[in-house]
Amino acid sequence: MAFEPVSLAANDIHLAFGPNKVLKGVDIDVPAGTTAAVIGPSGSGKSTLLRTLNRLYEPDKGDILLDGRSVLQDNPDQLRQRIGMVFQQFNLFPHRSVLDNVSLAPRKLKGLSKEAATELALQQLERVGLRHKADVRPGTLSGGQQQRVAIARALAMSPQVMFFDEATSALDPELVKGILTLIAELGADGMTIVMVTHEMGFARSAADAVVFMDHGQVVESGPPERIFDAAETDRLQRFLSQVL
Repeated sequence: MAFEPVSLAANDIHLAFGPNKVLKGVDIDVPAGTTAAVIGPSGSGKSTLLRTLNRLYEPDKGDILLDGRSVLQDNPDQLRQRIGMVFQQFNLFPHRSVLDNVSLAPRKLKGLSKEAATELALQQLERVGLRHKADVRPGTLSGGQQQRVAIARALAMSPQVMFFDEATSALDPELVKGILTLIAELGADGMTIVMVTHEMGFARSAADAVVFMDHGQVVESGPPERIFDAAETDRLQRFLSQVL
């Protein structure tokens, strides 16, 4: 299933919580159908950037563009239908079946009939390899399977861009590879992806561009081979020496 991706850009994004400046003039440019991996130390503003790009936080200054068009005047809820987001925590409804978890938003937000939403949900569960678990409760699944359900739920809204915020950090190591493979497959299918990750091997192998953030700023960005093999700044060199 191919996607109809759009480009995503952030221009001079600033965000402060009171006196604490969290984002200080962030620029990011993700061409349609490409994957950008955002790396950097804890507290550098990576997750805050994702939440600002889908307007869970409103930027104090700057602009956010989808397909070259500013989305700051759009209804935030409509914007979030265009941007799927998968968090560290799965945030599934424990009392609903896997199928209900995935089909609920297309019914409530997009107005699909129960039949159409169910068919769509089953397609996405098939994509993530969990159609056979449609009728169980999320609590019976492994962490990796629950994260796959969360990804299916995001995909069921037919987003144009997918955000992954440390989507593997809550998982046991043996479950990480399966989720990273699934994300790489989405990228190969043409989805525009922005992924905050600690998985340097994934950033090197599956991303088209790597963005290194520190202290609320983009310090360096570029193709993986340049970021990992020819870092230009002391800050990036120091970070890579700690994580590689």
